Amino acid sequence: MFADEFAVLDGDSPLWKAAHPLLQVALQLEQQEGMSWHGWQLAPIEQFLQKLPSHCSLILGVWETREDSDHLVQGLVFEVIEGEVKTIRTLEALVAHGLKPTQALEAGMDDALEILRIVKRQIAPTAWALFTEKQAWDEWLLSEELAGQPISKADLLATMTEKGRCVLLGTQGPRHL
Repeated sequence: MFADEFAVLDGDSPLWKAAHPLLQVALQLEQQEGMSWHGWQLAPIEQFLQKLPSHCSLILGVWETREDSDHLVQGLVFEVIEGEVKTIRTLEALVAHGLKPTQALEAGMDDALEILRIVKRQIAPTAWALFTEKQAWDEWLLSEELAGQPISKADLLATMTEKGRCVLLGTQGPRHL
């Protein structure tokens, strides 16, 4: 899943606080054979990464509504090379390349498309970008079962996308979900 030498490029960003525990879980999944965390397992993640273009990016943006306005609570860009995560940075790192301050980013198509443009220019073309609200993110991230059966994270994400609970953008077709 991770390259032998991968880098976190802006670990001092306020957005990193939300991302750090997820990185710890991902490292545990990679290091502990057979481990599962809320339905996440290493093999399907690695299969997904192997299907991606040789050099691409994955983007995550999660917003929470507070006091009638949207606040970015999770914003990450993963650079993937040959099926391995090479770098991880928060959206805060893109401010130096023209993205408006993350506190001003809104959960809308204009900001999503601007993120995609800057990531393509500065890192790599985006294979997938997931933009969602925190409730849907938590549901997708933490769901383990549906009707007593292990859940497919890909199927759950596709269902959430169809219901308008998240936006999934990118250059990869649905066959890679």
